[in-house]
Amino acid sequence: MIEINGLAKKFPVESPKKLSEQERKDPRLRGRHFHSVKDVSFHCEEGQVLGLLGPNGAGKTTTLRILSTALKPDKGEVSINGHNVLSDPTIARRKIGFLSSSTGLYGRLTGRENITYVGKLHGLGDSEVASRIADMADLLDMHSFLDRRAENFSSGMKQKVSIARAVIHQPELVILDEPTTGLDIMATSTVMAFIRRLKEKGTPVIFSTHHLDEVQELCDRVSVINVGETVFDGTLAQFSSLSDGRMHDSFLKTLNQTSDEEVSNVVNL
Repeated sequence: MIEINGLAKKFPVESPKKLSEQERKDPRLRGRHFHSVKDVSFHCEEGQVLGLLGPNGAGKTTTLRILSTALKPDKGEVSINGHNVLSDPTIARRKIGFLSSSTGLYGRLTGRENITYVGKLHGLGDSEVASRIADMADLLDMHSFLDRRAENFSSGMKQKVSIARAVIHQPELVILDEPTTGLDIMATSTVMAFIRRLKEKGTPVIFSTHHLDEVQELCDRVSVINVGETVFDGTLAQFSSLSDGRMHDSFLKTLNQTSDEEVSNVVNL
């Protein structure tokens, strides 16, 4: 189980005068600091998939980068199965598998070599790495390109190898930042099936996406971030019921939750 409580992160603004009019109107801009994340809290238990939603610029990526230990929060707590992972980034990286929105594969290495390299960084032996790659090649349908250089991969190929690389160490938590963006129908289907497999194994998954049909199909819980704050955190059924099953309307409703008592009554349930 992962629990996130009260995360906050601000960034210095070197030249406020150079900000766009939209940026200057953002309520998170205070003096010479931009408070990208102000108060984010949610949780995800074993065998659950949590859909992390929010408009562009809401603070989702900053939140996920904090969870991956790429950023240190100004305040807040993150615990995985009772362990405070922010206090020890080394432990966090062993427990978390993180897929960012940028694949970052080494182009001159093959898909297999990219995955093997990360496996070695996690201390896995040759036979263990080979066995796990074979399993993931089956699950992610990678056999046809696994031994080709990554520089020649399609977007779908890159994403599949990136997912395999993120979970080669069999983490206790998997974080996927928009894993299906830019993929065709077949590649998307494969990624969705892999997430279901993680769920069946009991691995909690935090799944950031803009595709509400994917949320409806995969997720047990939904958390919505807007202007750096959690404005909804509840079950998929609670989220869907906000607008009689119309997911798009439910999402828009949460963004205006300050004027809607129905949403505020289910936040953090």
